[in-house]
Amino acid sequence: MALVTDKKGLVLARIPGTSVPLAHTIFGASAFILAFIIGCYGHYYKIVKNGVAGYPDEWFPSVSATTGDWYPERNICQIFIALTSGPRLVLCYLWYLLTIRNIPADGSKGFSKFLLTNDIIRTVACGGWVYITSSDDHDIHDIAMIVYLLCTIPHVVGTITTAPQNLKAQKYRKLFAYTFFGALIPMVYFFIQHNVHRIPGAYTYYAFFEWSLIISDLAFDAVCLIDFETFEFRVVDIGMGGKREGNSSALNDLKTYGGSEKSVGAAIGDIKPFEVISFAADVYLGFVFWSMLTSLPLMIWYFPLWHMGISGYEAFLFCNVTAGLLGLNFLRRGIERYKGFVHLLSLVGVLSYKIADPAHRLMAVAAGVSLSLLTWGATFFGQRHQNGRAERGVLTLALGLVLHNIVKQAWWANNPIWPIMNEKTGGQNMIGLVLGVLAAVQVMLRKEPGADEPQTIEGQKKGENWVLAAIGGGGYLFCLHSMFTDSTTISRWSLGGYPNTGPQPVPGGLMVIAAMATGLTLSSKRRWVTSFFWWAIGTAGLAVLHFQEGDVGFGGGIVFTVYALSLFPALFRSLSRQPPGRTFLLAMLVYNFLALAHVWVVAYAFVPGGEVMRERTDYVLIAMQTCLLLGIFNSNSTAWTIISDIKARSSFNAARVYAKLSLVGLVLASIGVCYNRLPKSTPQPHHPEHKLITAGIWTIHFAIDNDMYNSELRMRDAIRDLELDVIGLLESDLQRIIMGNRDLTQFLAEDLNMYADYGPGPTKHTWGCTMLSKFPIKRSTHHLLPSPKGELACAIHATLDVYGKEVDVIVSHNGQEEDLLDRQLQTTELGRIMRESDNPFLFLGYVVTTPGKGQEIYEMLMDGGHVHDIEVSDWDRWCQYLAFRGVKRTGYARISHGGITDTEIQVGKYQLLENHPTSWDRTQSIEDFKKEETYAQISEHQVPEGLRFPSMFYGEGVRKHRFHVFDRPYYYA
Repeated sequence: MALVTDKKGLVLARIPGTSVPLAHTIFGASAFILAFIIGCYGHYYKIVKNGVAGYPDEWFPSVSATTGDWYPERNICQIFIALTSGPRLVLCYLWYLLTIRNIPADGSKGFSKFLLTNDIIRTVACGGWVYITSSDDHDIHDIAMIVYLLCTIPHVVGTITTAPQNLKAQKYRKLFAYTFFGALIPMVYFFIQHNVHRIPGAYTYYAFFEWSLIISDLAFDAVCLIDFETFEFRVVDIGMGGKREGNSSALNDLKTYGGSEKSVGAAIGDIKPFEVISFAADVYLGFVFWSMLTSLPLMIWYFPLWHMGISGYEAFLFCNVTAGLLGLNFLRRGIERYKGFVHLLSLVGVLSYKIADPAHRLMAVAAGVSLSLLTWGATFFGQRHQNGRAERGVLTLALGLVLHNIVKQAWWANNPIWPIMNEKTGGQNMIGLVLGVLAAVQVMLRKEPGADEPQTIEGQKKGENWVLAAIGGGGYLFCLHSMFTDSTTISRWSLGGYPNTGPQPVPGGLMVIAAMATGLTLSSKRRWVTSFFWWAIGTAGLAVLHFQEGDVGFGGGIVFTVYALSLFPALFRSLSRQPPGRTFLLAMLVYNFLALAHVWVVAYAFVPGGEVMRERTDYVLIAMQTCLLLGIFNSNSTAWTIISDIKARSSFNAARVYAKLSLVGLVLASIGVCYNRLPKSTPQPHHPEHKLITAGIWTIHFAIDNDMYNSELRMRDAIRDLELDVIGLLESDLQRIIMGNRDLTQFLAEDLNMYADYGPGPTKHTWGCTMLSKFPIKRSTHHLLPSPKGELACAIHATLDVYGKEVDVIVSHNGQEEDLLDRQLQTTELGRIMRESDNPFLFLGYVVTTPGKGQEIYEMLMDGGHVHDIEVSDWDRWCQYLAFRGVKRTGYARISHGGITDTEIQVGKYQLLENHPTSWDRTQSIEDFKKEETYAQISEHQVPEGLRFPSMFYGEGVRKHRFHVFDRPYYYA
């Protein structure tokens, strides 16, 4: 009989490394497939039913309903997930071994250890949401799911960056990563459609994307079958003593895929805190640049707004032509050498919020923009010969743009460091200023990153043309400013009426930011992104965005976003390689020309030669795309190949790694912002016990108050205190360069918990009209009223679900006094819309006429629409009017503007009563129709308290809002 020690060193078993991912895939897939089959067989109608609808509207079960609600599918799933956990943990450890095998001897294992820790946490979190269902503990279930999804991001990114360079494996891994993250955005969209808008059938589409996450997740890890072909488990008899012999590390004997060069994973592990601080400082200064650049036209706009035409202050737009001073070598070199100090000086644009006088504040911002532009231009030109430094410079400016979008997303499309913001309007100017000072001081005190990098890029090559570079750079700056300085611009461009609105700002803004991050990630593919084919794809996406509404138009906008941001390094680096003075000067002139044309398309009635550009956004887009084509043609003619010098390549790769990690963090921040902004409850009217509708109209002058500060907070307070259930806001389309690409409906709708219809979007060339409602919007149509001569008039015709009945509302903004024909045609059209509706009707509009019998426009509106004026004896009106039909009017008040604008608030109170006629007899004459309303008034003490206007508006009122004209509200019997 042989002794045990005789078998020392004997290999008892050999298990292929591929068995681990194979077992993981089989057990994991079985958990969900079996649960799906058993669930559909035994509880189909139960698992497709949800809180909104059931079969047949909902016909495909979600993952959570399939695996978490019923026996036995829930238990089958949990058993197989338990079987999956063993291979899962072993897979995590094997990947750790694989990654440290590829790290050179002098490299850091820090990132590999982080990835292992992250994957273990992710595995435990998976157990959390599988074994603790939402019916067990909803909060714990959701927390576990959130942790799992958050850990998935570094898991996927880390796995791809540390994987061996096996092209087949990497191709599949990236495919499944794209499908996983790509499914998140529509999944969130359909979840909001289901949970917030409560649309039957939306949860079925949500379920498809939820199941696709499971498939992509399992498939991503299954790719390890390819990578683990080089691994083998061995069970070896090591003898009675339990000691190994020949204890040389097998890891050290294996060949590495990375050779002597550092992999991306090693580069991540070598990140130094000082470099991170320097990179963050530059990104923040980029954010400051975009903040000041976007605030300049917004502040200029204040002056022609009040002058109703050219004011002279428009000349400050041309402050950017000082970039031509970069042609002075001594000045440019001085700025480059002391750029931290010049950045510090440029912060005068941020500090300007302290200046009360609007004109002086504008001058300070113009100085800040000029100094910041000079600094960035000098920096780019000074870095032009060093590949890594040049890439780092343009990427920090690009990341500053993405940060600008996310900060605006968190502040409901306002930037908290804009000079139109202050402590009273929700601004964080002082914090922004302090961070800017710290960033500028850091630049002053540090050793310039990459300064010792050799000059690896040649001087200007044959084929380059400074004119083409300038045209491309100027057109591209306009493109970024007009379309990508707010994450909701794309969704507002594609806006349609309900229900085909396209994605709302949440989650539409997240989709745009994710697309921007994708474009910047693709920007390293220089030959591809500067190709004509890629330009054609981007142009097609832009055309779809311009001509289509709703989800289709938004999809085109997403394509264009990816395209546009992918050009960032190529075009800006091409610009920096030319003679700086004349190149930057021409670029700024091109930018200014396009910016003015962008304004002319809507302000044509107030500017010289405006008719040429009337409603011709297509001309502007064609010019912009032509500029980009010339720019990428020039850039492509000089497209460089990544140089072979290891040190230079490392510097370039390091810049890209910092940028990618920053983009991951920024997208996560956007996800957090969107989650925080999700609606917490369903809007409710203020006085449902009386079936009351309180409706108003207010021209709000683009949410800039009389002192050139943002007025949204004060507007919110007035609307809240007046207990408005429905309000029409006029001059509300802020998605233009001159309005700062803002969106007042986001803050007002979310803070007041109201539904919102933005109205005709920026491509419709109106000044905008918006409706906010406490009642659900069933459907709406956006009208462009006939305007053959003057400014284009807009209207929203919406049908609301008011206490279970349909009520129609019109919010409109007609043309100016000078254009009588326009007003006649517009009012005729409004009358037709109201006359053809059988529902109760509320009119909230801007008509431009004096009231009373014999006034043509007034009678066209009231008689032509078969509606009653809210108060026929109120002779002191000119622009704003309220009218009604099919509801009982109970009150009317006029409230002063409070310095927010130059126009008052008009408010009417109406009841939707069972015993009150809600439709009208089409055979009835207009004289008989008018006799239905007696306009008999009653005193306030005869009115139930719930039907009264708030008493705070009597006398001096509150925040300068008070009852005026009558100095009290009117009440009716």
